[in-house]
Amino acid sequence: MNKLNDFEKYVILEKGTEKPFSGEYNDFYEDGIYVCKACDSKLYDSSSKFKSGCGWPSFDDMIEGSVKMQPDSDGRRTEIVCANCDGHLGHVFVGEGFTDKNTRHCVNSVSIRFIKREDI
Repeated sequence: MNKLNDFEKYVILEKGTEKPFSGEYNDFYEDGIYVCKACDSKLYDSSSKFKSGCGWPSFDDMIEGSVKMQPDSDGRRTEIVCANCDGHLGHVFVGEGFTDKNTRHCVNSVSIRFIKREDI
């Protein structure tokens, strides 16, 4: 497990959230991959990232087997967590019509780290 600061612990381990439009990857569109901030597992390819306007980074697909979906404690949403370490990423929403895949992984920037394609 990577060393996390207090805010990263709050979001990733305690299932918190960052304020909308505050995360470093909300309006970030470079070529590469996103990995789990806690354990460095590959989660999302930049080709699946899209602008949803929701205030958090949005992806319409994940790297196969990298993300688990489970009922959120609020009973209404579906939480997404890293399949390797169970770190909280955010929530997944289906049926909104943003992309052809009709899926939006709404991810906290603080839960992920970007790696440029040439550095992979």
